[in-house]
Amino acid sequence: MTVGSPTVTSQAEISTKYRGLRYTCLDTILTRGRETYHLPTTPCKAGIMAIHHFPACWDGKNLDSPDHQSHMFNTVRGGFAVADPCPASHPVRMPQVAYETMWDTTEFNDKELWPEDGSQPFVWSTGDTKGYSTHADYLFGWKGDSLQRAMDADCFFRECGEDWTGSDKPGVRVLKVQSAEEKAACQIPLTVHEDIDGCELTPECFFPGRFLSDVC
Repeated sequence: MTVGSPTVTSQAEISTKYRGLRYTCLDTILTRGRETYHLPTTPCKAGIMAIHHFPACWDGKNLDSPDHQSHMFNTVRGGFAVADPCPASHPVRMPQVAYETMWDTTEFNDKELWPEDGSQPFVWSTGDTKGYSTHADYLFGWKGDSLQRAMDADCFFRECGEDWTGSDKPGVRVLKVQSAEEKAACQIPLTVHEDIDGCELTPECFFPGRFLSDVC
């Protein structure tokens, strides 16, 4: 299942076809709300969070489709609100899936580095300066019956890994949660070797992915 497209170039398209794709300008890493369809237009104290809300309605027949999207239908409203009812074409309600990517952009919060025309300086590798081309994939990777247990417990976020008093067995943890160190230790060999660490830039040539000036 995928959501979004690297070819989207307008807010009109993303706000109708892919309305679950948003950005949040972080005051802290816990900031939620104030979502926009475009990249933030002011420096963000704790970076930028890209949010991908996946479709929550399934056609009930196909496990996939040629475009990896048509077998699903998106009725999400963003802001982690409950999705609207499913249409007759996709009548099966699925668990709402969302994930967040936090980008540490604090190194570039100096307004002297920002364009003088009031626009923001960040550019996706698609050449997109607005943020409309963000997209994401979801592959099912839950171990055993862990997803079903979380759904049955109706727990949310960190609650699922804590002593969940909402369960029929108070004090029982619904899911095992890994520490940050355990997560960092989980790695797979690189299959694409690409130089992604650091960057070389000047005020005229701000980010890789698109030349913003003839000087570059």
